[in-house]
Amino acid sequence: MRIMTNAVRTGDTICFRNPPSVSAFAAVGGKRESEGPLAAKFDLLFEENTLGELTWEKAESRLQRYCLDLALKKGRCTPGMLDLVLGGDLQNQCTATGYTMRELDAPLAGLYGACSTMAEAVGLAACLAAGGCVNRAAAMASSHFCAAERQFRTPLTYGGKRTPTAQWTATAAGCCLVEPEGNGPFVRAVTFGRVRDYEICDINNMGAAMAPAAAETILRYCEDTGNTPARFDAVYTGDLGIVGTRLLKELLEKEDVDLKNHRDCGLTLYDVEHQDVQAGGSGAGCSAGVLCASVLPALQKGEMKRVLFLSTGALMSQITFLQGESIPGVAHLVELTSQREETI
Repeated sequence: MRIMTNAVRTGDTICFRNPPSVSAFAAVGGKRESEGPLAAKFDLLFEENTLGELTWEKAESRLQRYCLDLALKKGRCTPGMLDLVLGGDLQNQCTATGYTMRELDAPLAGLYGACSTMAEAVGLAACLAAGGCVNRAAAMASSHFCAAERQFRTPLTYGGKRTPTAQWTATAAGCCLVEPEGNGPFVRAVTFGRVRDYEICDINNMGAAMAPAAAETILRYCEDTGNTPARFDAVYTGDLGIVGTRLLKELLEKEDVDLKNHRDCGLTLYDVEHQDVQAGGSGAGCSAGVLCASVLPALQKGEMKRVLFLSTGALMSQITFLQGESIPGVAHLVELTSQREETI
């Protein structure tokens, strides 16, 4: 056990004595998100995924900027009042985030955790806020279906057929402001995940690639804290979809861990029975959108008290895939509560 000023670290988990607060949050989505079960909970939805831009990549930057602006407006602050922005996306070199931030005068730490970026950003922001390094940090992530397809698979005009195990990259963004003090919701603990590779080579089966990392992060959190998933209102995973969700539960059952309260963001953002999304949603914007549109509002209203939120990421690139490499996975976890609790 490692003791710090405002936290105790046990294993891979950091528990905060005085949990940082998520003071404001916003979620923005595109056309398919506007047709899904969470549509009414988004702050802003677009019926046309170009957002008036000439390219999909520019459209994602615009999507992210709208989301950041909405979070700032809700938090009654300006970009100049941010000590740091922690953000990322799925584009090469995090260009969606970089091009968003070139218009704003605020420090940026660009992150790439693939679809795990949102939990990574929130966890790092919480650590910095709890440690006195920032008074206000923005944590954000985005993805765009068309930009991601062009980069990782084939351009949409190619007309390639999607397999049943494939997932639909969300055109969405989520952003939240994290501060040392506030009215909550609160980040009570963070578990940063380890990279795991179970030799999955199918680029159209991200759920199977990410599930083992999600299982390990949950198990490490439980071992570090003595908690079990049953003590929470819900355990959210990033975007495992149908295939990854099934595999996650099988892996945890072998360790005698029951996930009856499990919800997957990829199966929450879309209606897989009525929307053509194959095995569910994915993308950095998937868990970011669900977190800011559904999870944080429920905690703020007291509809849920305690939640485990994991974002899961597949860490391949289009180059490594073409080279025949397998797909490493990672999962980061944040424990969220509706009330500030004595934690240590």
